[in-house]
Parts: sequence; structure tokens; C-alpha cells
Amino acid sequence: MKREEIIDAYREYIACLNAQDWGKLQRHVADNVEYNGTAIGLDGYRDMLVADFRAIPDLSFNVAFLVCDPPMIASRLAFDCTPAGQLFGLSVNGTRVRFEENVFYEFREGRIRAVWSVIDKSSVAAQV
Repeated sequence: MKREEIIDAYREYIACLNAQDWGKLQRHVADNVEYNGTAIGLDGYRDMLVADFRAIPDLSFNVAFLVCDPPMIASRLAFDCTPAGQLFGLSVNGTRVRFEENVFYEFREGRIRAVWSVIDKSSVAAQV
């Protein structure tokens, strides 16, 4: 894929997440996707995202910036949300928090094949 194709595909993926359109997730994520070095497959990836939205009802993925060097794309995602209970092992219980995630994706054959995610959990701890 070319740079602009990856960027467009990534933005469509983020729109899919924000719409919680799990039936279309396989258009964006490979069946054998890996997350932080562990093969979790599409079903495991979907389960992880569903659990995220369950824990954070107002979750919204907001792209702060993108860097693309095919087949890789890196994104800084910004979150401003109100988790219902626990978040990252912290009792948040309805407190509004802001945090960022730095995430790297590898695209293969038009879909996300691998994801490496680093979430700024210390900023959440500082807010609760």
C-alpha cells in the first residue's frame, strides 16, 4: 500500500471503532492480528475493543497526529472520557480523565496485521 492509502485506511478504521461497527472490523484488521507481540486474532482484538467501550461508555478515539512510513503508521490518540469503574487497575468510578496512547500499526494486504500500543497510564493516576 502507498502512504496515502494507508492513511485513508487508518482513518476508516478509527471511524469504525468510534461507530462501534464490529461487523466491519474485519475490513480493517487481519484475522491473525498481533497486539503488543501476542497473537490474539481478530476475535480477541474485537473482544478487547468491546471491553474498552464497556468500561468507558463515552470512549472516542481522537487522532492527535499521524506519521506514516509504509507499511507502518504511527498515531498519537487523545482520549477525554469518563470510565465507569476501573481503568488500568485504577478506581476511576466516573471521574473524567484525559490521557494519550502512542500506537504503531503494521499494514499487510490492506489490513492491520500488528499493533504496538503504549498508554500513558501515569497521567490517569495523577488525575484520580
